[in-house]
Amino acid sequence: MKSLLYLFCLATCALAQAQSFCASDGERAPVALVERFTSADCEACWSDASTPKTSGRQVAIDWIVPSARGDDAPLSAAASRDALARLQALGRSAPAQALTVASPVTGAQAGAKALPLRAAHGLPFNDYIAASVEMKPVPVMAPDSGPWTAWLVLVETIAAGQDGTPVARNLARNALQSIWDVHKQLSESEQPQFFESRPMYIPPGAHPERLRVVAWVQDAQGRVLAAAQSRCKPAD
Repeated sequence: MKSLLYLFCLATCALAQAQSFCASDGERAPVALVERFTSADCEACWSDASTPKTSGRQVAIDWIVPSARGDDAPLSAAASRDALARLQALGRSAPAQALTVASPVTGAQAGAKALPLRAAHGLPFNDYIAASVEMKPVPVMAPDSGPWTAWLVLVETIAAGQDGTPVARNLARNALQSIWDVHKQLSESEQPQFFESRPMYIPPGAHPERLRVVAWVQDAQGRVLAAAQSRCKPAD
C-alpha cells in the first residue's frame, strides 16, 4: 500500500512540476493562524458581513462544523469531522453559530528564528491530490517540549463576493495530523525525519482549481511554532 501511495505522489508531483509549481517556497511565513468555525446549522453566518477578516501575513482557515441535524443542516455539504478534531485539539466546544480562534505563530514573530516548514501539493487526479508537509533540517527540541503535531489542511480558496461570502475564505476540505517526535528511540541506521506525504481526498462539491494547502506545527502545549501555505506558480 505504501508503495502505491509513493507512486501516486511521485506521478502527480512530476505532473505539477511540468505545468505549475505549488509550494510555500519563497513565500513569507504567516505570523498568525486565524481559524473560523461555523456551525453547519448557521447559514446566515456564512454571509455575515461582520465575519472577522485577516490582514497582512495572517492566514485564515474556515471550518464547517457538523451539527446534530446531519445532512439536513444548510451547510452540511461542506461540513467535516476534521473540524471537530481541530476543536478538540484547541480545547473548544462546537459553536452554536460561529467561533473565531486566533493563534500567533511564535517562530514568525520579530526576533524569532523561523522554523523551516514547507507545504506543497500536486495536481488533482481521480478525486485525490498529493500533498506534503516537511520541516528540514529537523530542529533541536527541548527535552520537555513533548511531541509536536503537524497539521496539513487541504483548503478551497474562495474570494470575497464568491459563493455568498463577504470575506475571503480558505474552506477546509480535508485534513491530516502527523506526530513528530525526535525523542523517540531510533536505530543507528535511522535519522529523525519530519515529513508527511499523502494523497488527500477531494470531497464532492469542491472546485479543484481553487485547492491549495495550509500547514502548521504545534507543540504539546498547543502553541503554533511554524506555518506555511502553498502558492501555485507557472512553470518556467
